Amino acid sequence: MGQKVNPVGFRLGVIRGWDSSWYGGNTFADKLVEDQKIRKYVSARIPKGGISKVVIERTLKRITLTIHTARPGVVIGKGGTEVDKIKEELKKLTNKDVQINIFEIKRPELDAKLVGESIAQQLEARIAFRRAMKQAIASAMRVGSEGIKVKLSGRLGGAEMARTEQYKEGRIPLHTLRADIDYAVSEAQTVYGKIGIKVWVFKGEIFGKRDLSPNVGMVSNAAGENKPGGAPDRRRAGGGRGRGDRPDRGGERGGDRRRKNN
Repeated sequence: MGQKVNPVGFRLGVIRGWDSSWYGGNTFADKLVEDQKIRKYVSARIPKGGISKVVIERTLKRITLTIHTARPGVVIGKGGTEVDKIKEELKKLTNKDVQINIFEIKRPELDAKLVGESIAQQLEARIAFRRAMKQAIASAMRVGSEGIKVKLSGRLGGAEMARTEQYKEGRIPLHTLRADIDYAVSEAQTVYGKIGIKVWVFKGEIFGKRDLSPNVGMVSNAAGENKPGGAPDRRRAGGGRGRGDRPDRGGERGGDRRRKNN
């Protein structure tokens, strides 16, 4: 099951919350389409904003957007002019009052969406695909990821026949529901056609209860780290692994690269 299903959807209601928080009733379909339009508009409006996701909350007369971005300065603009323009344009699009909050992602190397977009930009700039993949993996492991896997599909390197290649380092326990795994899909438009990019990032295991509301406690502290509200116990994975969490066969030959507990 864990090998087939989307890792984010698999963990909804367990350790992850929804990116849309509202009750639709008879107008559910209309609100769902409107959410899709808002997210598509924001991504197209700020293509270089490093936007990972847009969380949408609704009340009767107001829509609150929380934009998760690695480059808040680009989204906000000089003196807040850019975000004010976006707010006015969204008011015209939705005919509702719109409030926009900005949440800064301090470590974009651990965000699957941003990693995928970074690889896509490098492929479009004709950088060798293996180099782009290995650099992304090295960056994620350097800043504290417990595992990362990157898969590319398409006419890699301009080959006549499309194929799939993937690189992996560390652990990606897809069957473990308490494992905090971020997953995203991106596309790179090259001169040879589109290349699909899939990224899995394992950040550690979460123990204890966690508040699943979309923006709970998402504030930046003085130390420059984003701490989710409810302070879940995110321990280093190591003890009590299940069957699906075993290292790959033969993984000891080249040395154990996984981080060990002190």
